[in-house]
Amino acid sequence: MNDIIEKKGIDAQKIDYTIDFVTTSAISKIGYKFLALYIPILWVSGYMTAAVFFDVSRYIPWYINMFLLPVWLFVLYFIFVFGIAIFTKAFLLIINIIHKPKEGVFRAIEGDNDYEFWRLRVELKKLVFWFMSNGPIPWVVMWGFRWMGINVDFSSHMQDAWMDGEFIEFGRNITIGQGAVIMSSMVVGNYLIIKKIILGDHTLVGGVSHISPGTILGKESVIGAFTTTVPNQYIEPGWIYFGPQFARKLKPNKYAEQRRDVIIRKHVDEEVKYEVKQEVNIDEDKKKLLNNNSED
Repeated sequence: MNDIIEKKGIDAQKIDYTIDFVTTSAISKIGYKFLALYIPILWVSGYMTAAVFFDVSRYIPWYINMFLLPVWLFVLYFIFVFGIAIFTKAFLLIINIIHKPKEGVFRAIEGDNDYEFWRLRVELKKLVFWFMSNGPIPWVVMWGFRWMGINVDFSSHMQDAWMDGEFIEFGRNITIGQGAVIMSSMVVGNYLIIKKIILGDHTLVGGVSHISPGTILGKESVIGAFTTTVPNQYIEPGWIYFGPQFARKLKPNKYAEQRRDVIIRKHVDEEVKYEVKQEVNIDEDKKKLLNNNSED
């Protein structure tokens, strides 16, 4: 880069290398027209919570209600949070009918429909994810992502990480480390990039890592801590990648989980080794896909 600058006689002091890098977790300009939707959602959720309390508690003696106050606070908190999730989903269904979310590269300027509706979806989902992730029960945030449309089961874990609320495909047993950011959308300069991220089975994303739009993690691959992927990067199955600016192949993941239908046992006294057929814990309709050498 420096050679090119010198050959063309460009003044390096006048070059702006900064990138307006904005993810869905930190939008630079939050419009009040979007935040105005918070008011009816919070009001209706709060009204529903108060209605449940007064309607149920009136049948319970006051001294029992005082004794059950911690339980009431715990229950009412979740009624409020799930109310927010329900009414936010109702708004999102209407918004998605008006303008269907889609992948692509769009102009990140006010007035562009794809950009404006993306901002609207982000602001609404952030409200749900914030309450879910700051609750006393950690698995509730996984329910929140499922409720917002991401197919993730409870075998996966997120340790205080941030994940976008759309265009992310989860496998099984995914672990996302603390401080990691999974971004299916980002703003670079004047452009908005939206591309699906695929996380294969048994993959791990290290802490404080950044997964860019379009990244595909192959089965049993590992993204090291403080690693950044580039858009549309393919992470090969069973490999460990590392790199703060660009995820590079580091070494094979020798601890990758191997799932076989045959295990080897040893009879120590007789010094005999033999194979034992082992039932594989998978769905019945998937067993026909196994490579069973005994049938060859």
